Amino acid sequence: MKTLQTKHVFGPVPSRRLGRSLGVDAVPLKTCNFSCVYCQLGRTRRRQLRRRSFVNVADVVAEIASVLARHTPDTIDWITFVGSGETTLYARLGTLIRFVKSMTDIPVAVITNGSLLHLPRVQRELEVADAVLTGLDAGSESLFRAVNRPHPTLSFDRHVNGLVEFGQAYGGRLWVEVMLIDGVNDSDQALTEVADVLSRVGPEEIHIITPSRPPAEPWVRSPTDEAVDRAVAILGEVARAVRPVASDAALDLDDDLVDAVFNIIARHPLGETELERLLCDWASGKVADALQALQDSGKVQVVRRSGRRFWCAAGLEFPDEIGPRIDKAQKLQPARA
Repeated sequence: MKTLQTKHVFGPVPSRRLGRSLGVDAVPLKTCNFSCVYCQLGRTRRRQLRRRSFVNVADVVAEIASVLARHTPDTIDWITFVGSGETTLYARLGTLIRFVKSMTDIPVAVITNGSLLHLPRVQRELEVADAVLTGLDAGSESLFRAVNRPHPTLSFDRHVNGLVEFGQAYGGRLWVEVMLIDGVNDSDQALTEVADVLSRVGPEEIHIITPSRPPAEPWVRSPTDEAVDRAVAILGEVARAVRPVASDAALDLDDDLVDAVFNIIARHPLGETELERLLCDWASGKVADALQALQDSGKVQVVRRSGRRFWCAAGLEFPDEIGPRIDKAQKLQPARA
């Protein structure tokens, strides 16, 4: 699969948990060691374990400096390292974080699936970040493989041990995200198993979220409000539900239209209504022409989920909604190696 690379810095964009976040992405689309059923970037065609220096540190630092020069500090709440896949697969992540810390007083966050936290080097690289946001969607090996569909060599025990080790050593703010999926990991038993693991990790906060973008698998649904409330109760007093925020992304006028839209949807697919509103702000009265230009570019695709149309980067793999009904036993089969 040919890797796609957008600009390395994007935003500021609204974040559920970080306010106005300036994103830094040093990982090509879609480079990951998981293939989560709910991922808004679709399936991972080839899950990867090897950490690589995908981009030059100096190039990313120069881009960050340029963007910071165009924004006053009060317009950015966090600088957030988040990959178009798994952030810690970038082998020079620690160097990049330290450069940013030397450039600005804006706090730095790292978003990761936590799969490589068992590696001492990754732990050291993240220790200087002000916050680490990681995830835990399952409390058992079977559910871990069914929901996150990790690389075959990544075991649930290794994943948990990495979270626990990092949680005990890390001095910053550790927040753990739990993605709830209707009928999959929102039962009392599943939530109790996750709670048992998190009691060992000891995060400052537990964030319960639900799918708000097009999931990789068409059968993924958001749980009921009752299930979310039950999860909050079971996961403990540091748990809270984190609701989606309205998108107020802005196009970068330094790019042409197609590149500007692509740099947004490559990381955050947009519902068609959101995209039309964004285009209207950019070129009032020319939305239809802009949508046609996007379609003709070959860089985007439309994905249908639960009756909604989402605009995503072309080349990402989203199975079609149309097809035979899939029962729960079939849909929870782990991905093949």
